[in-house]
Amino acid sequence: MPQAKTVQSNDRAKAILVVDDDAGQRSLLRSFLSRHGFEILVASSAEEALSALESAPIAMMISDVRMPGMSGLEALHHVRRTHPVLPVLLITAYADIRDAVEAMRDGAVDYLEKPIDLDELLASVRKSLGVEPPSAAENPIAPPLDLPPGVVAESPPMRDVLREAAFVAPSESRVLVTGESGVGKEVVADLIHALSPRASGRLVKVNCAAIPETLLESELFGHERGAFTGASAQRVGRFEEARGGTILLDEIAELAPALQAKLLRIAQDGTYQRIGSNKVLHTDARLIASTNRNLESEVREGRFREDLFFRLNVIEIYVPPLRERPADILPLAERFAAEFSGGRPRFSPPVVACLERYAWPGNVRELRNAMERAVLMSRGELIVPEHLPTRVRAAAGAGSDDAPAGAEDAGGAGTPVSGRRMEEIERDAILQSLREHDYNRSETARALAISRRALLYKIQRFREQGYAVEAE
Repeated sequence: MPQAKTVQSNDRAKAILVVDDDAGQRSLLRSFLSRHGFEILVASSAEEALSALESAPIAMMISDVRMPGMSGLEALHHVRRTHPVLPVLLITAYADIRDAVEAMRDGAVDYLEKPIDLDELLASVRKSLGVEPPSAAENPIAPPLDLPPGVVAESPPMRDVLREAAFVAPSESRVLVTGESGVGKEVVADLIHALSPRASGRLVKVNCAAIPETLLESELFGHERGAFTGASAQRVGRFEEARGGTILLDEIAELAPALQAKLLRIAQDGTYQRIGSNKVLHTDARLIASTNRNLESEVREGRFREDLFFRLNVIEIYVPPLRERPADILPLAERFAAEFSGGRPRFSPPVVACLERYAWPGNVRELRNAMERAVLMSRGELIVPEHLPTRVRAAAGAGSDDAPAGAEDAGGAGTPVSGRRMEEIERDAILQSLREHDYNRSETARALAISRRALLYKIQRFREQGYAVEAE
């Protein structure tokens, strides 16, 4: 039977019914909507949902489209006959315009794509139920973010990322962490595990790009003695090691098609088999995946399974590049320098200018390597520009310690020319594509070959800067 979440903040005696065969998706939506004052019931199938509609007062139904047995569209047909005015919001991982047209024709109030943008979902729910957003006085201020030791996040974008990670941590939802190489995706995975009920269990990390394809299956699932040449003993796989904890699959896009199929099985029901065994094993490990590639493009090109992508991508957390969060550069540099020197680092003013003006295409990883080099070259003394990599000095025009510390370019203080031009080109391309696609986010993301989540992040940043990002 549906499970109730007894959270209610208004006079409504009715609940929102969330219908999805994916336990992680149900967990995420229940915790998110409950947090915003709605009473939530959940059902794992359309059949269970229709039963719930007859036994409990329901104000709205939110349903996945593709589920085993009766689909969400079929459930919508039934609901329209028995509850003709009930608001129904459909969610799908498969962006099929024919389904969307059919759903809207049959009276769905909205049609959203996975991965769900939670703010978009909340706005649709409030509109459907006639609930006004809370006023500024009523709206709770975001709770302070307590960062674990060693985690640096001074910039608002990165603090937003970590708040989102902290929000999804208590749920069982699978998470896909995306962003360029070296931005700190592993830090996000660490935080999710540390703040989850699984924190006492292991966080097992597997770099899918670092292990040869012929060995990766054994690494993940284990093997029996004699399963292949050289298998002299039974091996326990990483999924087995992660029972009761979390497993991070880094560079998930590197998985071969055969392994993608086996990972899909684990994502669906937690079952797998060791190589050379017919025994079905089960793991309850929470799955976090990360990638620096655009998996939606990989799916379109046939290199990544669409069904696996949507199983992994219950919630996507996009980590912006370091050039888009310059407030983090100096604190991170100081932390890395202190780590390598064993003391409190000292930067000359020109060094500070170099660090802030460079675009850091390698992101946090490149910054860390630069600080390791600088500490080694300075022998623990004052760090000057000569101790930095040549490319970092060149970006700021600082060839020596005599370089002007306050030199500015047309982009303003602390703005690297290369970084500023890159950001301007990117912004203009995104705004133009938005206009060309009538401000449709999904179509714009596909045209630009970036993930929808990354596009939404950039649109929010452009909106804050005063650019038009909505249709007039």
